[in-house]
Amino acid sequence: MPRSATAARPRLLGAVTAVAALLLGGCAGGPLPATEDKGPADSGSLTWWGWTPDEAPAEAYIKAFHKAYPRIKVTYKKLTIDGYNAALRPALASSVGPDVYAVAPGSGNGPVKQYSVFGVDLAPAVRKELGPGWRSKLASIGVGSLTADGKLAALSAGATYAGSLWIDKDLFDRYGLKAPADYAEWKHVCAVFAAHHVGCFVQGAAQTAFNEDTIQAIADNVRPGVWEKAMAGRVPWTDPTIVKALGLWQRLFKDGIMQSGALGTMQYPDANNAFMSGKYAMVMMGTWYMQYATRAGSTAAISGAGVAHPKPFTQVPIPFPDMAGTGHVGALFGDADFGLAVNRRSKHIAAATTFATWLGTSAAGQQTVADVLNDVPALKAATPDWNAVKLTSPDVQRPALQKLLKDVGRSTEPRFATVSADMLTAIGEASTTVASGTSPAKAAATLQEAAEKDAAARRTH
Repeated sequence: MPRSATAARPRLLGAVTAVAALLLGGCAGGPLPATEDKGPADSGSLTWWGWTPDEAPAEAYIKAFHKAYPRIKVTYKKLTIDGYNAALRPALASSVGPDVYAVAPGSGNGPVKQYSVFGVDLAPAVRKELGPGWRSKLASIGVGSLTADGKLAALSAGATYAGSLWIDKDLFDRYGLKAPADYAEWKHVCAVFAAHHVGCFVQGAAQTAFNEDTIQAIADNVRPGVWEKAMAGRVPWTDPTIVKALGLWQRLFKDGIMQSGALGTMQYPDANNAFMSGKYAMVMMGTWYMQYATRAGSTAAISGAGVAHPKPFTQVPIPFPDMAGTGHVGALFGDADFGLAVNRRSKHIAAATTFATWLGTSAAGQQTVADVLNDVPALKAATPDWNAVKLTSPDVQRPALQKLLKDVGRSTEPRFATVSADMLTAIGEASTTVASGTSPAKAAATLQEAAEKDAAARRTH
């Protein structure tokens, strides 16, 4: 049975092991100070920076943490997705950076390989919390992908997975529609919505990292596993599966399923707000959208979209429609969402370590994560307490969310963790050029060229 977030007994976490080595690591501010015990482990005032989670989940985490550690104040600052890296690097290189900051696998926001140099090794604290067998108690996707330079650079709060669509079931019900299972059905529901002046599907194709989610889902529909192999260099990007996936992506634009002006639309906030405000019935989002199935999460998101009197609606995940007609649907791919790193320059390293360890490894912290539904918990024993989760439409949403969580448990395919910055850029460019009319075969060739350059660059470093 899941344990209550309030049941945990406060534990004082030990001080962080001193490390005397000075690191240069490309830091704009020069050598970093030695890591040492700083401040008490059960009191202090902390700042936490991240591009995720939203304010509502962050407040829920902090509220639960304060019940266990009332003398540690945590203030969360959410930065924009596109502005996070630009703000974080100079902050960490100075003496005014956050005490706790978010990092992630891969080359997107807060890449752990780039920012691990600014953080302390959290393995000793986790070992003290969970014992010598701590690795077996945490999801390997969170430990392995957030380990860099031989140290546990951050503690995963949980994982997120993409590959699903989310629909406004209330809109579908209003017009007597069912969720599309294949491409013909997708075109049909879009035609019906258009006839009623309702937007069908919305995506922010200008924020190209999310384009990869859609194209990867299509590629898995064409032939499962080929996208992952291409990313690993085990098949060329000119493989027929990739070419066909790019062609199907192009059809979304030609057939009018992708909304007009998609190439000038950002996924956040534009597409997200358009869906939350009821202007569109479908959006390409992943498991992080589970939080909006709750009354509190949905209300906050709708309000954040600019709706004056927010009214929660029934949001449910559905498998990506069978565009290729193969029957291979429902693929999910994911990574550790974000990990909490502790700033080596913080004046409150011990208290910051307490917070990061509580959220990422404690039963109480991970139960809160599970119940908020923003992430799939990092602690294997943590699962949502469905009696405590207040869904908008429990009879419809609960079985859908339970199936989604069961399906992600079988996923082994990474999302961004293995994507280099250069390849992420190349995929983004290919997605927009194909949408604008470039042939899929030509775009695939440019991806292969980028992959070969990326591989050559890796060999020289």
